Amino acid sequence: MTRERLLKRLEAAWTDFTSSYAALSEPNLLEPGVTKAWSVRDLIAHVTTWEEEAVKHLPAILEGRRPPRYSVTYGGIDAFNALMTARKKDLSLAEVLRQQAAVHRRVIAAIERAPEDQLASGSRFRRRLRLDTYGHYPKHAEAIRRWREKRRTTPRSRRTVREPQRAARPR
Repeated sequence: MTRERLLKRLEAAWTDFTSSYAALSEPNLLEPGVTKAWSVRDLIAHVTTWEEEAVKHLPAILEGRRPPRYSVTYGGIDAFNALMTARKKDLSLAEVLRQQAAVHRRVIAAIERAPEDQLASGSRFRRRLRLDTYGHYPKHAEAIRRWREKRRTTPRSRRTVREPQRAARPR
């Protein structure tokens, strides 16, 4: 795959992820329950964490080294996710969004700097990139969409925070 096509794939998945929560108000973004106790803000922080992992480990992969195993370093991926969630739990929504934008730019820069042969679908670089970015975003975009749909079909009296209502179409 060419660099241009890979960047387009990344951008398409990224746009799909960010559009899954576009137009939500700050209270909506902070409301727990999207994925268990996680809010949209928590999911954004989580996705950013995995992009940070990509940026951290892709250079080592390019040098032929293997990143440490999460099972050895953290006791598994779930333990790593729990640790990172705890570390980011007190960040404001504004800070989470600032980090998200900055880290995503670093992911793009890593792709732009990578040797062309590392962009091939069978390379370790490409596998790590896929797992931490464009292969990861859809899971969380879908969770957000399911949550939004569930909220639309839940009686208003059972909701604590309301999503902005769409304007009625003129008849």
